[in-house]
Amino acid sequence: MPSTETAPPRRPTLDEVAARAGVSRTAASRVINNAPYVSAAKRAAVERAVRELGYVPNPTARALANSRTGTVVLAISSEQPGIFADPFFAEVTMGVSSFLEQADLELVLLLADTAHGKERLRRLLRSRRADGVILLAVHGDDPLCRLAERTELPVVFGGLPLTGTPRWYVDPDNRGGARLAVEHLVRDGRTALAMITGQADLQAAVAREQGFREALALAGLSPAGLAAGDFTRAGGEAAMDRLLTARPDLDAVFAANDGMALGALRSLRRHGRRVPEDVAVVGFDDLAEARHAEPALTTVHQPLRALGRELARMLVAAVAGEDPSPLVLPTRLTVRDSSPAPGSGPLPAV
Repeated sequence: MPSTETAPPRRPTLDEVAARAGVSRTAASRVINNAPYVSAAKRAAVERAVRELGYVPNPTARALANSRTGTVVLAISSEQPGIFADPFFAEVTMGVSSFLEQADLELVLLLADTAHGKERLRRLLRSRRADGVILLAVHGDDPLCRLAERTELPVVFGGLPLTGTPRWYVDPDNRGGARLAVEHLVRDGRTALAMITGQADLQAAVAREQGFREALALAGLSPAGLAAGDFTRAGGEAAMDRLLTARPDLDAVFAANDGMALGALRSLRRHGRRVPEDVAVVGFDDLAEARHAEPALTTVHQPLRALGRELARMLVAAVAGEDPSPLVLPTRLTVRDSSPAPGSGPLPAV
């Protein structure tokens, strides 16, 4: 005799709730588990879909979804123990930290340039002991890029990597900033412009050199010389020495960061060159050291603390199941004594 029992009604799934609400599965899960960082509109849509479908969360799945660690990792591809004291990274880190503090998330700093550092990050991602990762200063074909592609955790890049375009990144306008620097020098009547470049395996250095070359080409000029530095003051000083030997007639130099520009100033003093009368100098970053240099350094300002805040904001949004758009931050020229405005003479330090 055939059974008269009817099968129990099928329970709606989380995917169906997400589809009805028009949100991602992750966003739907965060609403159902009362997690933070979900927009009011998405929360209302998910709650409405839950009511309409009669969705009841699976207790086991709910427990897993609530296993957030409350921790975010800031990984820097560098093996220098003092890197977080570097003014550039210190400013960015302060921006990240200030935003995460408001979001009640803990920040873990990790040096990930050595094999040991990369393995630490790999273990951390594999064990899901963090809710997301911010990557800074990724060099060349860094294994960290492949690691970021494989993890299920959200990863936000501070600056574009040299190869490929990640899903989430915040980057300053490096090319545009370099063009501003060169245009300023050209307006001042400088015709023999050289550049101290950064490390060739960093996208920021490549983009700044591109901007330098583009602005010169538009002005109908050719580079008076290029010398590679390593983003350090000592590297900038050595590069300036080489440029002066090769082109003693140069009348301006653009350095790919403030550290190298400060090193260039030291080299020019040793060689008896007056700044800006003989050689104008422009840097990139606008660190506090630039204001207090002798002479005060003209430089391209990039909003480092804002860069850190936007990195953290983007990661928090991604953790919440949203899909934030990549962001390019504007740069601007800060004019000081090392290359004053055309016709103005030396400027007071600011």
